[in-house]
Amino acid sequence: MTLSPPHLFKLLLAPLVVFAALLAVLMAVNSVGSPSLPVASDPGAPTGDAVADFQRAVRADPGNADAYAGLGEAYLSRARETGDPGYYSRADRSFDAALRRKPADLGALIGAGTLAGLRHDFAEQLRLGRAAAAQVPELARPLTVIADAEIELGRYDDAAQTIQRLVDDKPGLGAYARASYYRELSGDLPGAIQAMRLAVSAGGPPENVAYVQVLLGDLELQRGNVAAARDAYIGAKRSFPGSPAAMVGLARTDAAGGDLGRAAARLRRASERLPLTSTLTRLAEAERALGHPAAAAAALDTARAQQGLFRAARTAPDAEAVLFEAEFGSPARAVALGRRVWQAAPSVRSADALGWALTRSGRPAAGYRYALRALRLGSREPLWRLHAGIAARRAGLPAAAARHLAIASEGRAALSPHAAALLREALR
Repeated sequence: MTLSPPHLFKLLLAPLVVFAALLAVLMAVNSVGSPSLPVASDPGAPTGDAVADFQRAVRADPGNADAYAGLGEAYLSRARETGDPGYYSRADRSFDAALRRKPADLGALIGAGTLAGLRHDFAEQLRLGRAAAAQVPELARPLTVIADAEIELGRYDDAAQTIQRLVDDKPGLGAYARASYYRELSGDLPGAIQAMRLAVSAGGPPENVAYVQVLLGDLELQRGNVAAARDAYIGAKRSFPGSPAAMVGLARTDAAGGDLGRAAARLRRASERLPLTSTLTRLAEAERALGHPAAAAAALDTARAQQGLFRAARTAPDAEAVLFEAEFGSPARAVALGRRVWQAAPSVRSADALGWALTRSGRPAAGYRYALRALRLGSREPLWRLHAGIAARRAGLPAAAARHLAIASEGRAALSPHAAALLREALR
């Protein structure tokens, strides 16, 4: 099923009807209806530290499922803020405690589903999302968990229907952001940008608004509008000062403008605040391009350590881990990892990662077949098109290579320094 823009955005014609792992956490933790501290069981006023406050609530009333669900969500929020996946295990225990006390607890089901998505167990995320929806069929919150799982499992027709229902039932930041991601995967950048602007204008907690402003900037970069992207990232920084994602976005515009020194400086600050693999990889590429091999190696070592923490927290590998291994580790191991990821979650992201691993391991014909699977919805993602173009060229398909590389070139502002160098080499 492919949604046409008028169908997906019929709300634009009816004023009365007013992606995906991080957005899900933001919505779960910040949305209305999240478990609140039970006043009767909390002898003191809230301190502003959600973990400490819910711990006190649990101690005061050990049988309260809502208090345990709230503690689980507080741990997910702490993991997001710090980049420490060690909090996943604590959240898991809290949601489990809530569900033991109340098997149908809505907050615990949604929280556990969100956690399953963060751990890349998308089948479990879908199961829990559906269980939550069965409890209160008219509630929109479970639909975000379901839609995110369907996208990651490659069930795009189902995802389109779920997102449409979410837009119809509860139009707002979360619904519009997911509609935007669906349009992006379908190759409709104008529609994706339109929907993401609606997400920004819908408002919400400052951190949520800042996050979708960053996503809007990413979309503008894809279509080569660096000035508009910078404006979106600056807006995110104003909405949520100190946002690491906004710093990364501004670093991307610096790199697109050729100022790798400034890009590297921003990426250092962002990685110090939140050491994500994607940020550290971009930092390593910038340092390498600047002629700083020791700094690049240090960033990659930190990224590997961070990945070790995720493995210890029982987080399954995803497409990002496959691409990292293909570029900075063993392409052969990347192929094995990519097959595992593809089998568990046959999404377009997984297809791109496995295809690139195959190409890097010297099997471009097989790599190109997976690249085509990655592009089956029509995506114009520059990196995916670059991977497809290089695979096609190495497989002896010059016409196909030229077509994909032309699309990648249109979005070259969104490419990392290493990918941009690969594009320049492929276009010679």
